Amino acid sequence: MRSAALPYVTCSYCQTLIRREGGDIEAIGKVAVLPFDVSPLQLGSTVGWRGARFTLVGRVRWGWEDGSWNEWFAEGTDGVHRWLGEAMGSFLISEERPDLLDLPPIRAFAAGEPLNPGATVMVGESLFEASDLKQASCLGSEGDLPFITAIGTAITSVDFRSPDGAALSLQREAGGASAWLGEYLELDQLAPANLRAIEGWAIPAEMR
Repeated sequence: MRSAALPYVTCSYCQTLIRREGGDIEAIGKVAVLPFDVSPLQLGSTVGWRGARFTLVGRVRWGWEDGSWNEWFAEGTDGVHRWLGEAMGSFLISEERPDLLDLPPIRAFAAGEPLNPGATVMVGESLFEASDLKQASCLGSEGDLPFITAIGTAITSVDFRSPDGAALSLQREAGGASAWLGEYLELDQLAPANLRAIEGWAIPAEMR
């Protein structure tokens, strides 16, 4: 295990999801072998954001009717965990903001009410507009994670954008809802290191 603070890890050899509590270890079950994708990221890659560095220690693959995307769990040097979403070369880094669940539109969503494309939410001085809504399910996972990633776990995911590039992401599942605030960035803006070599793509010198 790379992170002693995280309770769940997927064995890279046998794909068994393991829960650790205190000195006890329990096998929860098997998870799917993640299909190959063309991501330059891998477990152990590092990125930077707002003065802190993060190591990618876990990944969940979510699928929906038109595709799939990665959510990388990032352990920060500042002691804060973030998620780095990755879809078709686009990256969204965010940190949890449970206080936003009290905003009226988000509170209604958390209670099970629908949100429509174009719905807006004010966070501070920024206006966010819902641009991407989808029903998704877990395809598999790897590495260290803070929760169980059972195959088929269903979520409702809503992504908002603000004109200045900030991002607000909401997720709702059987266990409740969560709100995440961050921003969309290009890969080079994350100052990544320890990237994965991909056939046909040379890692830029500044990212090695």
